[in-house]
Amino acid sequence: MKFAFLSVGIMLVAQDAVRRDQHEMHRLHNDPKALIAMLEDPKRDSYQKPHEVLNALGLKEGEVVADIGAGSGYFSFRFAGQVGDTGRIYAVDISPEMVLHMNRRVRDLGLKNVVTVLSVADDPLLLDASIGRFFICDTWHHVENQAKYLGLIKNMLKPGGQVVMIDFHKKELPVGPRLEMKIAREDLVRQMETHGFRLLKEHTFLPYQYFLVFGLN
Repeated sequence: MKFAFLSVGIMLVAQDAVRRDQHEMHRLHNDPKALIAMLEDPKRDSYQKPHEVLNALGLKEGEVVADIGAGSGYFSFRFAGQVGDTGRIYAVDISPEMVLHMNRRVRDLGLKNVVTVLSVADDPLLLDASIGRFFICDTWHHVENQAKYLGLIKNMLKPGGQVVMIDFHKKELPVGPRLEMKIAREDLVRQMETHGFRLLKEHTFLPYQYFLVFGLN
């Protein structure tokens, strides 16, 4: 009987922890200023390594990149300096508050190569054959209808285009979403292959995330 009570107690503690995590996530998403502060926290650079990510991507002048789940523009505005005036960055997000924040930054920075897109959860709302690279960082685990989304991405890619996926390893980490929300690297590779993509390259310098580059078969 003692073990039964102990098991119930452990379950209740675990459930309470999940509820707290969910509450914190909802609080952040309901508080745009707090979410922006979290996304732009300089401490994020220590594990997200934006400079190294940009070097690995090797963006060229004139490229067209779609940053899916752009949030505060953490990567979008960095990309803008790489693709130059002849390139274009589509900063795509489903949050009106995030898009408004990015619009202000586009204006304040005087950028002409960043276009914000207020999208919907199952469609990035971009034109077919218009994107050279999709960049999806810490976002894929939030996409509910992933099969539909991949079908749309395939249509939106230019010939020879790529899909870059960065997301958290499916294990306990000091940062990132709850374990049950994470997608294991092997499962993502299998999913992409099932939908007509192949793994072209993998970078392993990020401490908590996988960094995978896919192309179409």
